[in-house]
Amino acid sequence: MNPQKTYTFDEAQKKLENYCIYQERCHKEVRHKLKDMKMIPEAVDKIIVHLIQQNYLNEARFAKTFVRGKFRIKKWGKNRLIRELKFRDISKYAIDVALKEIDLEDYHKTLDELARKRIEEITEKNVLKKKKKVADYLLYRGWESHLVYQKLNECIK
Repeated sequence: MNPQKTYTFDEAQKKLENYCIYQERCHKEVRHKLKDMKMIPEAVDKIIVHLIQQNYLNEARFAKTFVRGKFRIKKWGKNRLIRELKFRDISKYAIDVALKEIDLEDYHKTLDELARKRIEEITEKNVLKKKKKVADYLLYRGWESHLVYQKLNECIK
């Protein structure tokens, strides 16, 4: 049986620097990683302060990268993005700044593409049931309800 590897302060700090270099991380992920490494709370705090001071860890940069990526790749709406960032303990200010990364024209165009694609996929004949299925899909992905229903009324007659 392999005992849990222990880390010195310097080893843990170097490991976390590399962890943050590999991909943008939020404070919560870093704190969780350090706890998994069995670091004491004082060491956790010191390492996090070091990572912030050396710009390995930046909440606003993480939020912007997260929003751009999830919007572009997963096509999440603002509600889902906000929910996911709050789950990661990102501040309201950083969330608001990050959401400005999304171009409004791209946002509406993406909603239109998603809605039309989903409408084509659903074979339901009953118009109300079809609208509900498309609406549920878009709402789950975090699109605002007023935009979803406006789009559905425009696309499904």
